Amino acid sequence: MDLSKILSIAGKNGLFKVVSQAKNAVIVESLTDGKRFPAFGNEKISSLEEISVFTTGDDIALKNIFKAFFEKLEGKPAIDSKSDNPSLKKFFLEMVPDFDQDRVYVSDIKKMVAWYNMLLQHNLLDFTEEPVQEEPAANEPEGTDAEQEKTDEPQSDEESAPVKKSKSAPKKGSKEK
Repeated sequence: MDLSKILSIAGKNGLFKVVSQAKNAVIVESLTDGKRFPAFGNEKISSLEEISVFTTGDDIALKNIFKAFFEKLEGKPAIDSKSDNPSLKKFFLEMVPDFDQDRVYVSDIKKMVAWYNMLLQHNLLDFTEEPVQEEPAANEPEGTDAEQEKTDEPQSDEESAPVKKSKSAPKKGSKEK
């Protein structure tokens, strides 16, 4: 699941998907109504990939919080984010038992529950593991020490130097030296 393309913008409700990059802004599309607009650099924009939650131990990435929601709720939506505060705290305590109750506010829990439900509704939660490319097996024959020394030698300047392009015909009006 790649949450780096899903954004939260301060002062705007909902989540936004990155569509394109403009000269001085990011073009985003609202997940709630599908409208596109530019988000400029002066706005407080946060990628969901960067957000983490305070716990009594190490902080937990938002991605892992959503994964816990998904697994414990068996892929079903969470409670309504507009539920009363005690039921939201109880729900979040069941999902993330070690969250820091002093530093994680009910407003934060409401946002996370609403975001989870929105991402689930738009099928943007994918917790399948991507296959990892494995290194060559250790039992393959290795080269001799002499071959390894050759690969460790630095390249000569001629081989590593960038190739300069030859100049084309001089521009009109410029003097040739």
